[in-house]
Amino acid sequence: MDSTGYGDWIRDFETARRERAGQGDPDWRTGVPLHPAIQRSVQRFQVGEDGDGAELITKAEAAGDAEYASAVRMFVAEERNHARLLALLLASGDAPTIASHWSDRIFVTLRRALGLRLELLVLMIAEVVALRYYRALRDGGEDALTREVAGRVLADEERHVPFHCHRLRRALRPLPAPARVLVTSGWRA
Repeated sequence: MDSTGYGDWIRDFETARRERAGQGDPDWRTGVPLHPAIQRSVQRFQVGEDGDGAELITKAEAAGDAEYASAVRMFVAEERNHARLLALLLASGDAPTIASHWSDRIFVTLRRALGLRLELLVLMIAEVVALRYYRALRDGGEDALTREVAGRVLADEERHVPFHCHRLRRALRPLPAPARVLVTSGWRA
């Protein structure tokens, strides 16, 4: 592994991008109207995935590690691709996207409140929730297209959590031991 480990993450993101490009998009013509509860949840997740990531990218660049900043840009690109896939899933069932949702506004406000560490901790909450959500859609979706889209997004999200954990471990290392214990205990609670 390279000195910071982010070169490995860059290669991982590049490999995933190439695999997605080779796979192409799902067949959107197979879409069906989603159950109203699923439609609402997909709309909310689509809003959450659709941010431009500018604040996170700025903080990553300010951290002084060019490879990390590059990996963060690739992470943001994957999240934006998730938003695109979810928007197309909604459209395939004749459902609109929504412009905003209160839950996304809260997450964005909390993420932007302080520095990179807090942003990543809050982002990790969303990523862990997304793991459960996309797994449930993949395993229990009523139609093949929903299951396929959820499976594709889940595959990326399963890589995102370790990526952010890698950064958080490095970011928390300089803190005094009691502070690290407090942060990790709070996270596990």
